[in-house]
Amino acid sequence: MRLTAYTDYALRTLMHLGMHRDRLVTIQDIADLHGISKNHLMKVAHQLGLSGMVETVRGRNGGLKLKKEPGDINIGEVVRNTETDFFMAECFDRKKNQCAYLPSCKLKEVLHSATVAYLKVLDGVTLDELIKNDARRASKRLPANRIRIYPRAKAP
Repeated sequence: MRLTAYTDYALRTLMHLGMHRDRLVTIQDIADLHGISKNHLMKVAHQLGLSGMVETVRGRNGGLKLKKEPGDINIGEVVRNTETDFFMAECFDRKKNQCAYLPSCKLKEVLHSATVAYLKVLDGVTLDELIKNDARRASKRLPANRIRIYPRAKAP
């Protein structure tokens, strides 16, 4: 399963906010750090605000901060809220399914079980667990007044 860029950005935003709880973080800070589009990140931040996970502060000195404790933010819930569907193959899409094997195929059942297992693992993880060790390293690496830009990893 591959997460959409939207979900990836949501998770990165939450992780960054969790690692910098002592201050407001701007969307530009996160966009610069990860080399991602500020416009896309604005949509993500808006949705995270509507979900109640993030507090958005408008204005000149505004920014983002977690509204919930990191231990109360479930990663499975974030993924379910940000992914549009979990269609692992064509047979999951009733409108576009043209598979000739549909009447007797077991693939859909197997892929469904795999998706359920995948989400079950994510349901067992909180934001706190993702950032626990990284928060100490991030605070040493990134002073509050200076954001460094790291190159994005290239796909294999």
